[in-house]
Amino acid sequence: MTTHALDESQMSRVIEMAWEDRTPFEAIEHSYGLNESGVITLMRQVLKPSSFRLWRQRVSNRATKHEAIRGFAVGRAYCKTQYKPC
Repeated sequence: MTTHALDESQMSRVIEMAWEDRTPFEAIEHSYGLNESGVITLMRQVLKPSSFRLWRQRVSNRATKHEAIRGFAVGRAYCKTQYKPC
Protein backbone atom coordinates (compact mmCIF):
# COMPACT_ATOMS: atom_id res chain seq x y z
CA MET A 1 0.00 0.00 0.00
CA THR A 2 1.33 3.42 -0.86
CA THR A 3 0.75 6.65 0.99
CA HIS A 4 -1.65 7.68 -1.79
CA ALA A 5 -3.90 4.70 -1.01
CA LEU A 6 -4.43 5.83 2.60
CA ASP A 7 -7.37 8.05 3.43
CA GLU A 8 -7.08 10.96 5.85
CA SER A 9 -8.08 8.99 8.96
CA GLN A 10 -5.65 6.18 8.11
CA MET A 11 -2.80 8.64 7.57
CA SER A 12 -3.63 10.28 10.90
CA ARG A 13 -3.49 6.90 12.63
CA VAL A 14 -0.18 5.97 10.97
CA ILE A 15 1.32 9.28 12.11
CA GLU A 16 0.01 8.69 15.63
CA MET A 17 1.48 5.17 15.68
CA ALA A 18 4.80 6.46 14.35
CA TRP A 19 5.07 8.95 17.22
CA GLU A 20 4.27 6.26 19.84
CA ASP A 21 7.40 4.84 21.45
CA ARG A 22 6.09 1.30 21.94
CA THR A 23 4.54 0.79 18.52
CA PRO A 24 7.09 -0.92 16.25
CA PHE A 25 7.34 -0.19 12.55
CA GLU A 26 6.37 -3.83 11.92
CA ALA A 27 2.96 -3.19 13.52
CA ILE A 28 2.39 -0.25 11.17
CA GLU A 29 3.41 -2.41 8.23
CA HIS A 30 1.07 -5.19 9.33
CA SER A 31 -1.88 -2.82 9.77
CA TYR A 32 -1.36 -0.39 6.89
CA GLY A 33 1.19 -1.98 4.55
CA LEU A 34 3.80 0.76 5.02
CA ASN A 35 7.29 -0.42 5.86
CA GLU A 36 9.76 1.76 7.76
CA SER A 37 10.88 3.68 4.67
CA GLY A 38 7.24 4.23 3.70
CA VAL A 39 6.49 5.65 7.14
CA ILE A 40 9.54 7.92 6.89
CA THR A 41 8.36 9.15 3.48
CA LEU A 42 4.85 9.80 4.81
CA MET A 43 6.18 11.66 7.85
CA ARG A 44 8.47 13.77 5.63
CA GLN A 45 5.53 14.71 3.39
CA VAL A 46 3.05 15.49 6.16
CA LEU A 47 5.06 17.01 9.01
CA LYS A 48 6.73 20.39 9.10
CA PRO A 49 10.50 20.09 8.54
CA SER A 50 11.30 20.85 12.19
CA SER A 51 8.74 18.30 13.41
CA PHE A 52 10.12 15.69 11.02
CA ARG A 53 13.66 16.26 12.32
CA LEU A 54 12.45 15.89 15.92
CA TRP A 55 10.62 12.68 15.05
CA ARG A 56 13.61 11.19 13.19
CA GLN A 57 15.89 12.03 16.08
CA ARG A 58 13.43 10.40 18.48
CA VAL A 59 12.98 7.12 16.58
CA SER A 60 16.49 6.65 15.18
CA ASN A 61 18.07 3.60 16.79
CA ARG A 62 15.22 3.33 19.32
CA ALA A 63 14.97 -0.34 20.25
CA THR A 64 11.23 -0.23 20.92
CA LYS A 65 10.49 0.84 17.33
CA HIS A 66 12.05 -2.33 15.89
CA GLU A 67 10.74 -5.76 16.90
CA ALA A 68 14.03 -7.45 15.99
CA ILE A 69 16.07 -5.46 18.52
CA ARG A 70 13.48 -4.81 21.21
CA GLY A 71 13.82 -6.66 24.46
CA PHE A 72 11.39 -9.36 25.52
CA ALA A 73 10.38 -7.35 28.60
CA VAL A 74 8.95 -4.52 26.50
CA GLY A 75 5.26 -5.15 26.41
CA ARG A 76 2.53 -3.35 24.64
CA ALA A 77 0.90 -0.52 26.50
CA TYR A 78 -2.85 -0.11 26.15
CA CYS A 79 -4.59 3.19 26.42
CA LYS A 80 -8.39 3.18 26.38
CA THR A 81 -8.41 6.38 24.32
CA GLN A 82 -5.98 4.98 21.74
CA TYR A 83 -8.63 3.34 19.58
CA LYS A 84 -10.95 6.06 18.51
CA PRO A 85 -14.29 5.37 16.83
CA CYS A 86 -14.27 6.17 13.13
